[in-house]
Amino acid sequence: MAAALPRSTPVEQQVDPAAVLDFIDAVDTDPTIELHSVMVLRHGHVVAEGWWSPHTPERPRLLYSLSKSFTTTALGLALAEGLCRLDDEVVSYFPELDAEITDPRSRAMTLRHLAAMASGHNRDMLHDAVTRDPQDPVRGFLLIPPDAEPGTLFSYSQPCTYTIAAVIQRVAGMPLTAYLRPRLFDPLGIEEVSWQSWPPERELGFSGLFARTEDVAKLGQLYLQHGRWQGRQLLPEDYVAMATSRHVDSSPGQDNIDWQQGYGYQFWMSRHGYRGDGAFGQFCLVLPDQDTVVAMTGGTEAMQTVLNHFWQRLLPGLETGTPDNATEDQLARRLHRLHLPPCAALPSPPSWAAGTNEPFPVAEAAGLPASTLTSVRLARAGPGWEVTITEPDNELTFAAGATDWLVSEPRDRHGDVVPVAASGGWLDDHTLRIELIFLESPHRLDIACSLPSRTAEAAWRGVPLDGGRLQTLRRPAHRDQHCPT
Repeated sequence: MAAALPRSTPVEQQVDPAAVLDFIDAVDTDPTIELHSVMVLRHGHVVAEGWWSPHTPERPRLLYSLSKSFTTTALGLALAEGLCRLDDEVVSYFPELDAEITDPRSRAMTLRHLAAMASGHNRDMLHDAVTRDPQDPVRGFLLIPPDAEPGTLFSYSQPCTYTIAAVIQRVAGMPLTAYLRPRLFDPLGIEEVSWQSWPPERELGFSGLFARTEDVAKLGQLYLQHGRWQGRQLLPEDYVAMATSRHVDSSPGQDNIDWQQGYGYQFWMSRHGYRGDGAFGQFCLVLPDQDTVVAMTGGTEAMQTVLNHFWQRLLPGLETGTPDNATEDQLARRLHRLHLPPCAALPSPPSWAAGTNEPFPVAEAAGLPASTLTSVRLARAGPGWEVTITEPDNELTFAAGATDWLVSEPRDRHGDVVPVAASGGWLDDHTLRIELIFLESPHRLDIACSLPSRTAEAAWRGVPLDGGRLQTLRRPAHRDQHCPT
């Protein structure tokens, strides 16, 4: 990758390799956790990094709400350029809505309120905003009066960030990715990124950014360095301080302790330092006291458990003054061998039943998270299988390995590449199981085809937030238009 972060060893940067190894072992053996990558920076150097194959370092992937921390960076840049001001009323940026937005609280909302998730609404307003106006969720959001005075009530609400993103794109006259390219991405050496949009040409801001693990680490390092990068002040130091300070109490409605520590400007405060994070285990941890940044991606709903393991196991290894290099080689080997186990099944049944090329209609299975698939087709392909999954408006054909993951980049019905890894096998003489990883997302799908019933079952391990559609499980093509629900 261009302009990669400098590499070093744990011991050279005063990190105990045994603590890193302990953390890796803990998350890798915890059945509630599936991590896909981890990168640890100390004193500006990468001291440990690993990807659970078939995930790889060069591939961008969906960051979900970690996208918000990139959006707040765009806000800081726009403020510095005088394109907007934190205490401007939001409605002032949408003069075409001025006559419609009559509620005093709606009119009082400022960019500062939105940045701190303190619009005054008592719930996530995404569904309400899109229901009110699916073509312009900003209008839908502003038409719904807040439940309290703006600035007094925290609620993690996607339209807050979406509206900030809309303001920046309006005043800059370009999408977020174009605005950030010369100001953030190029200086940090961040190569190709993609951002989902709705409506066309308005990138979501609150989610939908596809970037690499090292890109996430670079953003964290920029904030750790108070907005300075290679001798240049890219982001104002006072804005970094504001964005990473507690502005509102986030404890109401938050069950997990690291989500109860307060909220900055699109950054969560943590028991240690602060962080950006996204659904299913996308993390950017910044620990100023330890001069450390940690970037992680994953496919887990147990995000608090990931943090618990980190605080209990890896954090102490940042606070020792005499790291032991005895385990450094062991850690390097462990990181190199990280992998997700392929489908645990037999490569072939006693005999291949006739007629398996016919589609298997997908039946909804009781107690399993439903998918959008309507049918599955199977055909033998060497030692593995060729699998075709069909949605109401899309279809994808891919190869599945019989004893290991088989990585491929098939095109869907619309001609767009959907990178996947798949493995499969027979659970018994009559049931073929396929496990499918969407490599540009946190998600994987389990498919079971039953020969006697001629039906298939398909279930997500962690249902995608939009329900799971092929077109949102890969980087968006230029023409893509994705509604945020």
